[in-house]
Amino acid sequence: MRPHFKFWPHRLPHSITLPSTSLWDNLAISARRYPDKAALVFFGRALSYRALADGAERLAARLAQLGVQRGDRVVLCMQNCPQLVMAHFAILRANAVVVPVNPMNRAEELKHYITDPDTKVAITTADLAPELAKASNALAPGERLAHLVVTQFTDAFDADVAGPDAPPDAWRDWLCTVHALPVLEGGQAHAWADALACNAEPPALVVGLGDLAVLPYTSGTTGLPKGCMHLHRSIMHNAVASSLWGTGTADNVTLAVVPMFHITGMVSVMHAAIYMGATLLVMPRWDRDLAGRLISRYKVTAWTNIPTMIIDLLASPHFAQYDLSSLVYIGGGGAAMPQAVAQRLLDHYGLRYAEGYGLTETAAPSHTNPPENPKQQCLGIPFIGTDARVIDPETLHEVPVGEQGEIIIHGPEVFEGYWKRPDATESAFIEFEGKRFFRSGDLGRMDEDGYFFLTDRLKRMINASGFKVWPAEVEALMFRHPAIQEACIIAAKDSYRGETVKAVVVLRPTHQQTTEQEIIDWCRENMAVYKVPRIVQFVTALPKSGSGKVMWRLLQEQEPSGAAAPQG
Repeated sequence: MRPHFKFWPHRLPHSITLPSTSLWDNLAISARRYPDKAALVFFGRALSYRALADGAERLAARLAQLGVQRGDRVVLCMQNCPQLVMAHFAILRANAVVVPVNPMNRAEELKHYITDPDTKVAITTADLAPELAKASNALAPGERLAHLVVTQFTDAFDADVAGPDAPPDAWRDWLCTVHALPVLEGGQAHAWADALACNAEPPALVVGLGDLAVLPYTSGTTGLPKGCMHLHRSIMHNAVASSLWGTGTADNVTLAVVPMFHITGMVSVMHAAIYMGATLLVMPRWDRDLAGRLISRYKVTAWTNIPTMIIDLLASPHFAQYDLSSLVYIGGGGAAMPQAVAQRLLDHYGLRYAEGYGLTETAAPSHTNPPENPKQQCLGIPFIGTDARVIDPETLHEVPVGEQGEIIIHGPEVFEGYWKRPDATESAFIEFEGKRFFRSGDLGRMDEDGYFFLTDRLKRMINASGFKVWPAEVEALMFRHPAIQEACIIAAKDSYRGETVKAVVVLRPTHQQTTEQEIIDWCRENMAVYKVPRIVQFVTALPKSGSGKVMWRLLQEQEPSGAAAPQG
């Protein structure tokens, strides 16, 4: 039963034939086709496709000199900048595997991204390098990084840029300060400019569709984040499919502000644009007025975002000065788009906001709204080549149309499994109608037209402005605080973020003088800012079940702001 085919874009096939080449070839081919075209624009400085490919090849050669071989994992930890794109493709050109890491992570969290994928080389920006070095230096000698390649933001733009291309004043120190290379114990830190000066030949390109390409990490209901094994094939599928879905051409001008360390920005924005030969306008983080100026100045045609960005842009006091008329495609996900905001985009600009849905495991998206027939507050229909169903999570039988169940996904974009975690891989997949389906852990329903809607979460997770916060991971970090005896993380309602993080904490008897603010400050030092509890509540004891497990659902239901309790 595929009722959604009635609403399928007539211009598109239901499934596509993939190129038989590697992801690197997408850049190499675009550089041959459009050598002088701007691939990336960053604060007014354009980098051509030829220059991007040449730089990536030189960096790939340097990585090979540093010992990177086929299949080795290389950490890439950066905010959006041209160096992220160049380094990503350099790692692929070196026949290696990109491990994209959220730059908001702190040293305590970063240790896992060095040890779990057995990483010996990392590439980062100078503002983040001390944190990576601190993480590596704290590890046992055999586990540490051997090499850290460090770039300054000013390697990619002119610090004195003025006018509409200029960074916000508040970013000047962050972007323009030149930092010294950190000390890497047992290893070596290298300047980006020196790495790019390599004139050796890169190794022969030997990887193809069946090789591991990217190892992004996702957290879950238990323990530390898990690496999702994506081959060149699964990333290639969603890069090509995303470009087709959004009617993409080489003349696309794409605003790249969703983070490219995250699966959506990496695949649907960066890889799709490079495959097409489009131009990426790169923003290192969100600023509503910079976005408004760039859309107007460069006639942006495609913008993938999270709804809070749209809400923020529309609220700018300077909004009337911006010209959004060039936009042809606007869409995104990560959080629900409020119906009133979607309606305003349609009424004032003729733009239909196309929401989508996907996970790190599905090289996001697995579902998206047809741009011609979107439904509001809806995940959309199964993506190109994708079969998705709604099943009873207990019986594993498909549920009738309109009934709630767990969303399961089968398609060419689905990952191979979790790195070094055969147990987690086995429990993430089921056999259904003779095919291997991934269990999303999200509860939803399908309407009579075949469109999917998210209704609740099977997994315990907090969605703060599109950032996924996994309580078990935050709790594990908080237990390292000397004053904390026990901690339970729940969601609290937040008018802007949708949900925010709340910690219910039992203090040790010896640390009863500890304040809520001290806990929050410590969390800021030791975890990514979006995971930090905004609210801390001290209690004398946490509710426990007969088996001694903390009853987090009970705490969630008692949360006075009425945050919805996840199911399951």
